[in-house]
Amino acid sequence: MRRSLNAADEEELVRRTAAGDRRAFDELYRRTSPWLLARLRRRCADDDLVADVMQETYLAVWRAAGSFAGTATSGTATGWLWTIAAHRLVDAFRRRARQNQVPPVPTTATVAPAAEDEVMAGRVGQELEQALLVLPPEAREVLRAMVLDGLSARETSVLLGVPESTVKSRARRARIALREALS
Repeated sequence: MRRSLNAADEEELVRRTAAGDRRAFDELYRRTSPWLLARLRRRCADDDLVADVMQETYLAVWRAAGSFAGTATSGTATGWLWTIAAHRLVDAFRRRARQNQVPPVPTTATVAPAAEDEVMAGRVGQELEQALLVLPPEAREVLRAMVLDGLSARETSVLLGVPESTVKSRARRARIALREALS
């Protein structure tokens, strides 16, 4: 027998949403949207952008609810939801940056970078990319959450469903491994 929506936890609501249960999706939204909105507003002061990210997030949840397994390895449903929202926010920031880029106007004062500088920048980028690929997936997850998404160790802990001390030790080991790989 299925539990009522009020008794269902968020993981159950996601599973029901995956099965096409619109009422479960509505309940998931009712429960999670206030805190998600608050978290997004802490990272972005543009209410229109936050509203767009909220809409994109819940659309993605509706479409991809079946991809959430709800197991210990996938974390919590709320962590999964936050991951989707954080990625949508980063994507929105990137879109905005591209839209706001004004092509440079060529002038006589414009100096092209030296060929050596371009080669070195490409080489460093390739070395960093290779170093990141060598890291264990758990370390890459922590770095993505803390560096790219700007989350604190505590927020990363909640997002990934691991203790805060584990997040800190993974971040430290990842930084040391990157430093060694790039030296």
